[in-house]
Amino acid sequence: MSKTIDFYHQNAQFLSEQYLSLTFEQVHQNWQAHWPASSSKHALKVLDIGAGAGRDALWLAKHHCDVYAIEPADDLREQGKKYTQQYVDKITWLDDQLPELNSIIELGIRFDCILLSAVWMHLSPAVRKRAFRKLSNLLSPSGKLVISLRYGDFSDARKAYDVSIEELELLAQQHALQVNLISALDTDELGRNSVQWQTVVMQLPDDGSGDLIKVRQIIVNDAKSATYKLALLRTLLHIADAHPGAVRSREDNKVRLPLGLVALYWIRQFKRLIDIDIDGVGIQQTSDSKKGLGFVKPQGWNKLTHLSADDLSIGALFVGDEAKALQTAIRDTLKTIQDGPVTFIYQGTKKNTLFQMERERVPTKDTFVLELGSLAEFGHFVLDESLWECLRLYSSWIEPLVVNQWITEMRRYKLNEQRGIALQTYYDCLKWIDESHDTRGVRHKITALQQDGIELESVWSGKRLQVDYQVDHCLPFAYWPNNDKWNLLPASKIENNQKRARVPTRRRLIDSRVRIVNWWQLAWQTEQEQKRFFDEAVLSLPHLPLGCHNFDDVFEAMGLQVNGVKSRLLVGEW
Repeated sequence: MSKTIDFYHQNAQFLSEQYLSLTFEQVHQNWQAHWPASSSKHALKVLDIGAGAGRDALWLAKHHCDVYAIEPADDLREQGKKYTQQYVDKITWLDDQLPELNSIIELGIRFDCILLSAVWMHLSPAVRKRAFRKLSNLLSPSGKLVISLRYGDFSDARKAYDVSIEELELLAQQHALQVNLISALDTDELGRNSVQWQTVVMQLPDDGSGDLIKVRQIIVNDAKSATYKLALLRTLLHIADAHPGAVRSREDNKVRLPLGLVALYWIRQFKRLIDIDIDGVGIQQTSDSKKGLGFVKPQGWNKLTHLSADDLSIGALFVGDEAKALQTAIRDTLKTIQDGPVTFIYQGTKKNTLFQMERERVPTKDTFVLELGSLAEFGHFVLDESLWECLRLYSSWIEPLVVNQWITEMRRYKLNEQRGIALQTYYDCLKWIDESHDTRGVRHKITALQQDGIELESVWSGKRLQVDYQVDHCLPFAYWPNNDKWNLLPASKIENNQKRARVPTRRRLIDSRVRIVNWWQLAWQTEQEQKRFFDEAVLSLPHLPLGCHNFDDVFEAMGLQVNGVKSRLLVGEW
């Protein structure tokens, strides 16, 4: 398809004029009954794939839709951006393409309507099944997939493959979509006698994946002699929600994550539970109080008891004995995960495990940084892409169930019961992040800059920062606990209190772009500070390449994450 994309890129001006000579109504009249019925109070999310010059995206935005416009041809995408710039707060342009759709999948958004206008014929039959699967997975419940079919070849360098109604009907059946409309054959609005068009509208009646049932089985019904199954599930939930950049590959319907990251978050969530001193020991995690935990070993975990869970944050640097002990603890943890939950979480037969591990031998280093590259050296954790998307999409609903079930299990264990551990203690020990640490580093940086005579301003208004300033979480901590440096921004007390647990509107974020980027550049100047800043961003934000060192790219990715969190968690806007 690359030659075809290049044709659209090289002929962007001519094609833009051609596309814009027709209206949305002219092109799409044959499925008018299914046009997105959006409103200013309830904006539907529409994915326009092959958005071209932006004609359809602009019409949809004018009719109150939030539009994500995908166009892989660079010059054509730039034409589209210019044409739709008056609706920049309603239209998000992305460089992406079928069948991969990597950028849009990273956002974790589900769409009420996905439009492929004059695109399907460019996809070879060999990739159509994969493309259709990805499209169907991006639909929200009751979401509609609209595909126009072009009958007739091209007389230029563009490549077209045969299309048929029967093919789409079969794909819809295989992916549990119902066919709502097959339009009659239409003549070409540009007057090409050899070209005809037909539109198919399909709909997802419900999520239909069965993955939520699998998750519920793990949480509620699976036999448990320890809390390991719940711990692994919660680890994956946290990575799915907080680290879209952690996915190393999506191949053969599988997602691969850095094994070291899985082990790190396993260690972090157990840290408070095990290291707390209640009558001389931590909180019991197995039904047998005499049996030790497989990942708590003398040369690993026991040499790290002086560290808190929050010390094990992305970007942290460890040297000497601490570095060696942490790497040993990661290996011990991976063996426990492999021998325990990975082996015993299965569907049907024991051979049909839901998770797999691809471990690698890695030498122990004297210096160890918690970043994506070093954590991936331990190998990959593998799970079905549909299960990963289920965890990502429903993490805010699933995690409270996991936590409550985990606490129920712990309270049953004899040693915990005998000590009468308070319910709040269990909850406190299962926190991902200690809120008392959330803005301390940024406050220290602000103080240091002010002492150097640098006048600072609120990123939201540009007003001079006063004594009673506050540090704002761009993505609110109450919904998405994240203390990465990119997410912590200086603001006035009034602005922070007005914003509360809401995300900024797209317009507010765009208007504040220069001030936010200037703050990052001013605050994080040293090599070590910038390494940690970008290490955190690459893991927590979508669509950032490994080794990113561009603050503007981080801003773009932050905007996409704001959209994703707003959509998944139904967060209000400010």
